[in-house]
Amino acid sequence: MELRTLRYFVAVAEELHFGRAAVRLHMSQPPLSRAIRRLEAEIGTSLFDRSSAGVALTPAGAVLLDEARALLDHADRARVRVAVAAGAATLTVGLLGDSTDPGVTRLAGAYRRRHPHVEIRVRETDLTDPTCGLSAGLVDVALTRGPFDETGLTVRELRADPVGALLRADDPLAGRDSLTLADLADRRWFRFPAGTDPGWQAYWNGGRLREGPVVRAVQECRQAVLWNGTVGVTLLDHEPGEGLTVVPLVDMEPSHVVLAWPESDANPLVRMFIAAAIAAYRD
Repeated sequence: MELRTLRYFVAVAEELHFGRAAVRLHMSQPPLSRAIRRLEAEIGTSLFDRSSAGVALTPAGAVLLDEARALLDHADRARVRVAVAAGAATLTVGLLGDSTDPGVTRLAGAYRRRHPHVEIRVRETDLTDPTCGLSAGLVDVALTRGPFDETGLTVRELRADPVGALLRADDPLAGRDSLTLADLADRRWFRFPAGTDPGWQAYWNGGRLREGPVVRAVQECRQAVLWNGTVGVTLLDHEPGEGLTVVPLVDMEPSHVVLAWPESDANPLVRMFIAAAIAAYRD
């Protein structure tokens, strides 16, 4: 059995849907279905029950899923050990200037314990590049926030964080229990420089064009509010700093922590990092 075919099988087994598995694998559904049929013919038994109600693993499929995961994990570990021996076990991770996130701290500790011989290089970026250098090919994987242009990337959500309006503590709206975007319609907002990803810009500006000071970093956002009385969106559980406060925005979608990597990437170091990140953010 080829490792690539086993990866196809695991994707279908985890999604229990050929269409979703094909999207996850960045391929069309017909060749995926043919690959699974060939695997079943090779093994000599059905791996999935296919019906109008959906797709389910057969008992043989459930056994193969456990074995396939172990084989794929072993193959990745073998490639990493070879890379370590060759002095090439280095992974560059992009972070969005938010390394105080407890999820990042848990991930760093867990990854270090599990893969002590892999060197992690960190590239921390400001708020003008939500892909943290991934789109430019400067990092192997990015731990960041959406939304942004996902062309050529695979993106996996790790957590959703509620957001609120960042205000001066003496702002007339600061004493409210909650706010809506309409409450802030006539206010000046901090905004990002021209050329910033449009989807990213639109999210942090509440879905519309705004006027106000241009910022590039979290601390600049806070200073823009403190000095100019502007408003903006921030994470609800972030400590705003002296003289500032955060009021929940009830009609804003949460901010999604995501992991992103090149859609065609076959680097086992990336796959192992993805698995560690999912576990760290699930805890």
